[in-house]
Amino acid sequence: MTVNAVERCLAIIEVLAGEAEPMELSELARRVELPPSAGHRILATLMARGWVVQDPATQSYALSLRLSTLAFRNLDARAVPDVVQAVLDRLAKRTHEYCRLAIVEGEDLVWVARAQGAPPGLRYDPDMGQEIVLHATANGKAWLSTLPESEALRIVCARGFKARRPLGPRAVNDVEGFRRELAHARDGGYAKAVDEAETGTAALAVPFFAGLDPQSPVAGTISVAGPILRIAPARYADLADALKAASHEIAEIWPLRIRQRDMAPA
Repeated sequence: MTVNAVERCLAIIEVLAGEAEPMELSELARRVELPPSAGHRILATLMARGWVVQDPATQSYALSLRLSTLAFRNLDARAVPDVVQAVLDRLAKRTHEYCRLAIVEGEDLVWVARAQGAPPGLRYDPDMGQEIVLHATANGKAWLSTLPESEALRIVCARGFKARRPLGPRAVNDVEGFRRELAHARDGGYAKAVDEAETGTAALAVPFFAGLDPQSPVAGTISVAGPILRIAPARYADLADALKAASHEIAEIWPLRIRQRDMAPA
């Protein structure tokens, strides 16, 4: 299979992953900029491998649950949820907000765990499969603030200041604005995003490390998020303190991931 064919296949999977309902071939082909005939051939291969299913009534296409199964299997193999869930649960209980953890994957962050601490009613409960837009999220800025500025700028500028999904009205859209956000995160020890990742929401985040050794690499980020009405400036200091305490807890136990993985039965 050629590189071009792999890219087309992945493009189809990414589009289908963002849809709640099956998609018609013509719409899917338009979204991935493929002739319908080429799209049909790729979909036939994906169906044969069990990655895609077809609605017998409408002939539309959707992802099977195989991708989700593999994702959870990979998380279990890494022992990520077991190690961090108790810490996230305590953070959610302390802050009464929605808390998430993301891990660094190459030059990306990926959500892997969450805990909901907000009471019923005005809750923030986003999709865990949502892309983490690095320049417009507290998590992205928290991680990038730990890198040399030139490296952080290279990563963001390579992607541009746009996203595949709508952003909030205050999302940073230039290099100078982004540099100011990084400076704030470094100086204050936490990053924030207000009306940036999504309209009407605010979040604070801090990085966590792969151990307590000062030379330990950054392993990921943790955040507290919710409606702007609740995540107000008057709470920033307390929320930042809670995040930093949780970050320290995770750094203490993060090496357990390796031991749990190594001790897991074959």
